[in-house]
Amino acid sequence: MTAHPPTSRPPGRYQISQNARVLAARCEPRINELARRMSRDSFERIPGYAELPGDMKDMEIAATARYGLRLFVRRIHDPLHRADDHRLFRERAAQRAEEGVPLQLLLRSHALGVYVLWQALHESARPGEEAALTELAGLLLRAQEGIMGAVAETYLDERATLDAERQERRRSLVRGLLDGTRVPDDEAVRALGVEHGGLVLCLRIGPPTSAPVTAGHAVADRRRRRRLQTALDRGFGTEVLTVLAEDGGHAIVPGRDGHGGPPEVPEGLAERLRRDCGAEVRMAACPAATAADLPGAAGTAAEIIRVARACGRPPGLHRLEDVLLEFHLSRDNESSGPIAALLDPVDDRPELLETLRTYLESQRDRRGTARQLGLHPNTVDNRLARITELTALDLSTPRGAALALAALLLRGVIA
Repeated sequence: MTAHPPTSRPPGRYQISQNARVLAARCEPRINELARRMSRDSFERIPGYAELPGDMKDMEIAATARYGLRLFVRRIHDPLHRADDHRLFRERAAQRAEEGVPLQLLLRSHALGVYVLWQALHESARPGEEAALTELAGLLLRAQEGIMGAVAETYLDERATLDAERQERRRSLVRGLLDGTRVPDDEAVRALGVEHGGLVLCLRIGPPTSAPVTAGHAVADRRRRRRLQTALDRGFGTEVLTVLAEDGGHAIVPGRDGHGGPPEVPEGLAERLRRDCGAEVRMAACPAATAADLPGAAGTAAEIIRVARACGRPPGLHRLEDVLLEFHLSRDNESSGPIAALLDPVDDRPELLETLRTYLESQRDRRGTARQLGLHPNTVDNRLARITELTALDLSTPRGAALALAALLLRGVIA
């Protein structure tokens, strides 16, 4: 008589023939012997098993094998599946994941254990018990399905948790290096390989060209960040340290040993990032000679992007030399207060400030400004005239536009 799965819940309840019970009972006294054979002999043929610690084999693996054998025998007499039947397998799988034992070794040991038990049943079978042996083989295969699923699920969940914790610790270290809250010469930081400084990137990512469905927004965000990381790693030919959010972030390309200088931004990287992310990308690069210089480089790179956007430069790669004058105009010194105060008369007119910002970003193109703001060009003209009237800044002249740009930068209007 063979085992048949039920047509209704609960799962795991079967009709076991008497002949199958007798055959299984014949192997029950051999459980300890079989467990020792598995842990010390049979599993040795699995690649990597021989390198495992002896106490792990003799105690934990042997104990798990004994538990599995006893669980199978118990199922013969009581076919009902219990919620905690796989508890020990899950605990061991989590331990092995934490210890770094490969999943394939774990799964192969479970599969081989099933084969060793089937061999023992086969050796114990007598003439006329072929049907009982077939029945038990079917039960073994079904039991293996549940155990292997529990082991794989728990192992992968544990590895995912451990990897997430490791990545978060790494991101925290990188974040601390960039904001100056982490000591550059401690052991954890040295492990990142930035003792020779590196190239600091600031990235600003625009909205997707095709907006994601709201329900899948988080998934789309993770996919975009993963693609961004992959493109950076491939572009620089090394693992790039990143702290990324939905709208961008910072990255550090570790410096080379010796006197090779900081890494160079690969040709076409900005375009590759745009294509992979499906959005416009602004990227600024700033070298750092040592780990202690990373916070300053991060701040400079972020400021370069802010200034480049204010100057109306298109998305892509920005360098300090591209915006030298504008960058200088945005520095805080004794003239900063009076320049920033030039726009005080329009403080309470956000629509005028927004028009001015867009007008300067558009390189003083009134029609382009109108398109971006959804206004008629005459409305833009009227607003610009009102700004000139209130501030005395003649935006039609290079000097007036430069003063307005410096005032906006110093006031932090342009993010």
